[in-house]
Amino acid sequence: MTDTALTYQSVDDTVLDTLKPPNARYWMTVMLLFGGMLLGAGCWLYQILVGIGVGGQNNPVHWGTYLINFVFWVGIAHSGTLISAVLHLFRAKWRNPIARAAETMTVFAVCTAGLFPFIHLGRVWMVFYMLPFPNQRTLWPNFQSPLMFDVVAISTYLTVSSLFWYTGMLPDLAVIRDRATGVRRKIFTVLSLGWTGEFEQWRHYARGYLFFAALATPLVISVHSVVSWDFALGVVPGWHTTIFAPYFVAGAIHSGLAMVLTLMIPLRKLFHYEQIITMRVLEMVAKTIVFTGLIVGFAYGTEIFIAWYSHNIVEMETFHWRMFGDYATEYWIMVICNAMIPLLFLFKKVRTRIKWLLVISVFVNIGMWFERFVIIVGSVAHDFLPYAWGLYAPTLVEFGIMFGSFCLFFFLFVLFVKHLPSVSMTEIKETLHEG
Repeated sequence: MTDTALTYQSVDDTVLDTLKPPNARYWMTVMLLFGGMLLGAGCWLYQILVGIGVGGQNNPVHWGTYLINFVFWVGIAHSGTLISAVLHLFRAKWRNPIARAAETMTVFAVCTAGLFPFIHLGRVWMVFYMLPFPNQRTLWPNFQSPLMFDVVAISTYLTVSSLFWYTGMLPDLAVIRDRATGVRRKIFTVLSLGWTGEFEQWRHYARGYLFFAALATPLVISVHSVVSWDFALGVVPGWHTTIFAPYFVAGAIHSGLAMVLTLMIPLRKLFHYEQIITMRVLEMVAKTIVFTGLIVGFAYGTEIFIAWYSHNIVEMETFHWRMFGDYATEYWIMVICNAMIPLLFLFKKVRTRIKWLLVISVFVNIGMWFERFVIIVGSVAHDFLPYAWGLYAPTLVEFGIMFGSFCLFFFLFVLFVKHLPSVSMTEIKETLHEG
């Protein structure tokens, strides 16, 4: 099939072919990911039974990989809203082929992120003390705490993202329903909510989708700004700065776009989406990564400049220690992977090669994880008082839980792409007249 042969019928056939009964290799992949989830769940259960001390948290580093992974997964979730909502409002048509997968990634990443505050609590059954209702200890949540901001922001983001994701799928679910038989047809009849494709339904659908896009756009800014306040509101060197909100938002979009490439490139190959997810689409994502990478690099430089310009000896020492101290390796991995390697996308030969797109996107994901490590651990480990300085290293239990979280995310995504349309047939058809 050539580009010129792409029609409404061929789009439907290409996407619906991906929903055919999977082969043994698919189920083997699912089982391996499920095994990784069980490993992570087992490590969490071990921590609950033995105590939070099985992790590497210590005095002064009370926040370890659990908070690092929380911020990382919330960041991954942001690209879905950027691609689906913000670029939809700007009528950027190149986002149509990858919008569905990005929205799905958002929902699953937020679900994964939401587990880590529970894991970090240790005694997870005490979580209800964070909820605003009377209890036997007459405790009441402190709504001035950024940790309470997180509860509200993440739950709101998950709700809006899920509604946005499901609303966009309605016409496609109806297409599957019309071609399905037996029990499968009954399931998709329920899921499609009586969609018939009448004019009034399309009119309300277009308005509703636009409304959700407008509602979700401020969340791109607000949610990760709220997450940044977990740190910026603390009087800790390296944290207490006004740059954190835009810094975190740019970093979140940077990591999310990289994860889009990491997921969509194998999906494009396995599902034969080459005619739908064209090289131009991947190239536009790469160009956007260059833009967000420049913002992140500028933020790194601004942090160092502010520390020097302020002549605050504690701030200066903190950033000097980050660059040349015990965590210097992690710091330079962060800088190289996030701010320097993405600049290779400036060269057309690099950003139009599938191999380089995939490799660089993986490096960016690694760099963004280390960015959260440097921010969270690098400040509390080297605080105001020299006698209270300390170091932190994750334990096998923490690595097991982190591995389980990645398996959970990919497990949900792998199940999704084989049972629901991973590309929006509706939005692809909208752009067919443009070639």
